[in-house]
Amino acid sequence: MVKIKSLTILFLVLIVGTCSVLYFFPSEEKKIKKQFALLSQWASKDQEENIFALVERGKRIVTLFDENCGLKVPPYSIEGRYTREEIAAYAARARSQFSRLNLEFYDLNISFPEEGLAKISLTGKLTGESPGKENVNEIRELECVLKKIEGKWLFSEFEIVEVLKK
Repeated sequence: MVKIKSLTILFLVLIVGTCSVLYFFPSEEKKIKKQFALLSQWASKDQEENIFALVERGKRIVTLFDENCGLKVPPYSIEGRYTREEIAAYAARARSQFSRLNLEFYDLNISFPEEGLAKISLTGKLTGESPGKENVNEIRELECVLKKIEGKWLFSEFEIVEVLKK
């Protein structure tokens, strides 16, 4: 009886220990996925958002990007390397075009070609409503590069991939 009780306690300790390690020390893939979740959260907008929330989200978004980030967004003729401040301005301008905005990311395919570098292919879905009540629903293929800088994964390259149409 004592042996079964000891084994049960040992088993529970192992389960709690394993769960703690997975929670407090997430994998690199989970850290990268969290960056996309934060970008999605901070880029999204609801109709009741006030100016203070707008400014706060703008400040938060730039913390996800490298000091000098490459952006390639062919549908809007944006291509080049931009500072965090320029990215904040683009984000604020884009968000101001919507009364409601939701950004989601799907199908993240993460690879690590070298230490401290991650390449991600994914699908982005942007839905929203313009101030004139026009609905927007865009799905785009994206390719991103994140660099691990001072222990944090930051967006270093962000590209919308042009998909051929029939």
